Amino acid sequence: MLPALRLNLRAFAGLAADTTLLWPRWLFLRAVGVVFIFVFAGLLREAPALVGPGGLAPLGDFFAQLARTVPNPLVAFFHAPGLFWPGHGAAAITVVVLLGLLAAVALTLNFWPRLALVACWLALLSFVTSWQIFSATQVDQLALETALLAIPFAPAGFRPGLGAPSPPRPLAILALRWLLFRVMFESGLIKLLAGDPRWGNLTALDVLYETAPFPTILGYLDHQLPHAWHVGEIALTFAAELVAPFLAVLGGRRARWIAFAVWTVFQAGIQLTNNFGWLNTAALALGLLLLDDPMLAAAARTLRRLGLGSAALRPPPPISPPLPPPPRPTFSAWRHHVLRLLFPAAVVAHSALTLYFLARVCADATGADPARPLPAVARFANAFHSANAYTLYGALLPHRLTIEFEGSNDAGTTWRAYAFRYQPQREDQLSPFLAPYYPRFEATLQALAHDPEPSPLYRVVAAHLLVRTPAVLALFRADPFAGDRPPQLIRTRAARFTFTDLATRRATGRYWKKFPATDHVPLAYLDERGAVAEAASPLDALRARALHGHRDSQHDLGVAFAYGEGVAKNSTEAARWFRLAADQGHAGAQFYLGLSHAKGDGVPQDFSAAAQLYLLAARQGHVPAQVNLGFLHARAEGVPRNDAEALAWFTLAARSERPEAVRVRDAFAARADAATLLAAHRRTETLATEITPASPLR
Repeated sequence: MLPALRLNLRAFAGLAADTTLLWPRWLFLRAVGVVFIFVFAGLLREAPALVGPGGLAPLGDFFAQLARTVPNPLVAFFHAPGLFWPGHGAAAITVVVLLGLLAAVALTLNFWPRLALVACWLALLSFVTSWQIFSATQVDQLALETALLAIPFAPAGFRPGLGAPSPPRPLAILALRWLLFRVMFESGLIKLLAGDPRWGNLTALDVLYETAPFPTILGYLDHQLPHAWHVGEIALTFAAELVAPFLAVLGGRRARWIAFAVWTVFQAGIQLTNNFGWLNTAALALGLLLLDDPMLAAAARTLRRLGLGSAALRPPPPISPPLPPPPRPTFSAWRHHVLRLLFPAAVVAHSALTLYFLARVCADATGADPARPLPAVARFANAFHSANAYTLYGALLPHRLTIEFEGSNDAGTTWRAYAFRYQPQREDQLSPFLAPYYPRFEATLQALAHDPEPSPLYRVVAAHLLVRTPAVLALFRADPFAGDRPPQLIRTRAARFTFTDLATRRATGRYWKKFPATDHVPLAYLDERGAVAEAASPLDALRARALHGHRDSQHDLGVAFAYGEGVAKNSTEAARWFRLAADQGHAGAQFYLGLSHAKGDGVPQDFSAAAQLYLLAARQGHVPAQVNLGFLHARAEGVPRNDAEALAWFTLAARSERPEAVRVRDAFAARADAATLLAAHRRTETLATEITPASPLR
């Protein structure tokens, strides 16, 4: 038992005499290259809008702030290591992205793999360290750590082929397999420690697909399956994350085949249902490291025996006897010995750091040890994002929130949504199959949606939509104001989504039930000077809409100033807003402006102007205006005295059945003679035909 266990451990560490990984290494590095092609293709598309000059989080602003807070240039560099220190404008961003993309293509085509991996790691690190809000998830961390550890694992040379002259050293094999073990085991461990009860009561998979950032049609269909199926999925999850890693380490080749199969099925299922970017693709690539050349050769022979292979499917060349040792290095002996010492020390230090970070995460998850500042060594290592703890989905979101941006170019009367490219936003919409592509902008918004305090990013996006930044507009599917007047207002709304059932989907075509949206951050608007402002209070929001011509808001703002509701009383300002709304035909504003003229409150006293304004409002069915106009006719204020006209307006107002209007009519009619009553009756019927209420009136 113990000898077999010792042999299995040596094989896992790459120390067994028959353990060679030429073919698994070749496949693994091609997969890593493909992952980095997707990484940098996404950056090529999104980086200008995210961190370019005039983007959402410009690199220039980041480095200026870093220089202010960390004046020492050397110390500042280790806060944000990368290639952007010589320059961080649009050209520098393009150069770094293209460097990474070309390196990824070279790695995929097996040109100078070690140098290509260095370039991929350094280019991605440059972005990750300087656009921190857009790299909050673990997709970048896994890519960086994989690339860094793959550098000594890769074959030497410009066009190495399988790299038989430079097979991977055991420490390089162990470092990458240790990474795979951590990705597997830590993700399972955190599910047990994080305290989310849904993993314990086996309901986690009942809700996971609904809350995933970009659920696919397969995720929707999986969500509909019975609870028993989801319990089986949880069993697969724990088998892949808690059992498979120990099988791989302790069980020998047959156990590694089992671990590889479970891990592959598990990761492929996640990728097809949830679209977690290149995370699962990278995890699948790491899974290839569970294999070795004899395992692949045996598999190829088995397939050929079963008739599932072809003449083209030949087993890898036998690796027995073991390959001769690599040729003696041509550089000086002292450099060779220094490297022989430094590489093991670096692997041990990296492993120790990963264990330290895992211990901190576990202590934080269990509440056993409150978070403390990182020691200096850990802070230094953490700046490179290449020694990480992988704690995926330890806690699940309570529900699905989508944060939407809506604009208005008619002062808030109608709103048009900015459609995302990939994130579900309509009830009949699901995400396409995206992975391994990672839509960073939308994924970041989705990840921040459940923060206790809304992220400043939402305000920044709203501001850029107002000023019409082309690169930011291009992040959305389409510009809803293309060819039309630009928006003056942008609101940011949070809407909750839940999956529909299959019967509802068949009947209505809807995958989602969308609950009423609520404001997520304050309204953004263009002020009098054309600058972006934020409505920090309901009164600010009212002013923003009033400023851009919304007549109801102008009326309401006038009332606020007239009565001192939430603002200092100011009759002149009230009259100004009433005038703007009155000119747009708002009956309430016409009445209040007429009242201001009648009282001389904020405007010169002018009964004639008051009568004209009351008449405009009265003809729209505004009851107080009808009553006040009747009084002007009864008192000969601004108009000739005419009791019949006065009674006619009182009678029209009383038809609203408002008690005060009925009392005025009855009191005035009681004093009128028969001729006045008859004339008033005829005039009332005439006026009634002229009433044209245009909108609900106050």
